[in-house]
Amino acid sequence: MSFFPKITFHHEVEEYLTNVFRNNELITALGTQEVESKYQSLLSHLSHPPSFTTVRVNTCLASVKHVKKLLFEEIQKQFKGLCVPVLEHPKLQDILLIPVIGPRQDLKKHASEVIVGAHCGYAVLRGAHVYVPGIISTSRFMKAGDLVSVYSDIEGKCKRGAKEFKGLKIFLGNGISELSRSEIFNSSGPLNGMGIRMIEPVYLSPSFDNVLPNHLFLQNLPSVVVSHILNPQPGERILDMCAAPGGKTTHLATLMHDQGEVIALDKIAKKVKKIKQNAELLQLNCIRAFCYDGTKALSVEKREDEQEGPPFLPESFDRILLDAPCSGMGQRPNMAYSLTLREVTSYQPLQRKLFTVAVKLLKPGGVLVYSTCTITLSENEEQVAWALKTFPCLQLQSQEPHIGGEGMRGAGLSVDHLKLLQRFDPAAVTLQGMDINSLQDSREDDLISLANKDCIGFFIAKFIKLNSK
Repeated sequence: MSFFPKITFHHEVEEYLTNVFRNNELITALGTQEVESKYQSLLSHLSHPPSFTTVRVNTCLASVKHVKKLLFEEIQKQFKGLCVPVLEHPKLQDILLIPVIGPRQDLKKHASEVIVGAHCGYAVLRGAHVYVPGIISTSRFMKAGDLVSVYSDIEGKCKRGAKEFKGLKIFLGNGISELSRSEIFNSSGPLNGMGIRMIEPVYLSPSFDNVLPNHLFLQNLPSVVVSHILNPQPGERILDMCAAPGGKTTHLATLMHDQGEVIALDKIAKKVKKIKQNAELLQLNCIRAFCYDGTKALSVEKREDEQEGPPFLPESFDRILLDAPCSGMGQRPNMAYSLTLREVTSYQPLQRKLFTVAVKLLKPGGVLVYSTCTITLSENEEQVAWALKTFPCLQLQSQEPHIGGEGMRGAGLSVDHLKLLQRFDPAAVTLQGMDINSLQDSREDDLISLANKDCIGFFIAKFIKLNSK
């Protein structure tokens, strides 16, 4: 059931993706009809939010049971007594899952309209309220306290401050304006507060603004899986090569019981500050965050022993996470993908530079986990094929937990290798809505199974380094 239009791409990106998902290996294995059906289903899924909100519990501060109870009470408050369950995951025992109700198709649209940018719109579809920086235009006479209908300008064509917008806009739900039009657009300085409090969103998800901030971290389900697969142990030295905003970094530190050392790198200072803030908020002390380019993190000459930051000597780390910069095509919801083909194809060489450094920084016997939040072959399975050919010291490993599907055909990998990979494919389930009645009639096992499949597009590969050559 497709509520929103399928995701759109620049023409050359669409052609590129079509070739990826209609490659000869796939067609030979599955047949033309199934390949085409899966591809079209994927395009529909990407424009819709996942079926569940996933939160990771900071188990260094509180038990999952305790946080589950507090979260259930908070959701009941937000949803005015509507009984939406909070589920524990049997294989990921530090996360909680909240089913998303929607799309709600019976909402009445109001005459007063607010247009928000695409990224703000996607956040609203996943439970956020509308903050002032996300507002592009409002109806002419909007006052504080007005009931308004909120729309997303997914193509970025609405002019800031416009009094009406006739272009393509996607209905996100209804809210109450916290400010008047003149306060939003005629203010002398930038405003950062809440602009619209959503009261009837098309997709009903809890808001996590100031909700148990020390105890919870909002994270997509596959992003949680990654840290479990790396499986850091107390006392080890871990490198998170492209760490911002710190979700996986803080998860690794938590899994190590805050014992050992997690080095987090990112080349953008503002993002490094965010990593440090998240570590402080979650009260984790073993994280060291540095503003540094991961491609230059290998030291070519001996360095002072006291130097704790990058660059690092070869074979310095027990385990390395390379959650690589990528084209981000697996993120949901996304109705209009904005990158050009040149931008999409620029990621593969960057990922290989980072990967090469990672292999050299890893100790023999160490584990390297490579992950992306995209759906292309070139950034995923092709990178694995390249790595196995380029680095004879690397061996592909099985993953635990293995919750997603196996790798996708098209990169020339063997069936055995594909089974060791983990690809989260949003099209693995039928696109379906969820209302409160169907939710209450569902078995918990079925809901968990849906949460495992109907998430963002994501890819994970796990390697072990056999020797130092």
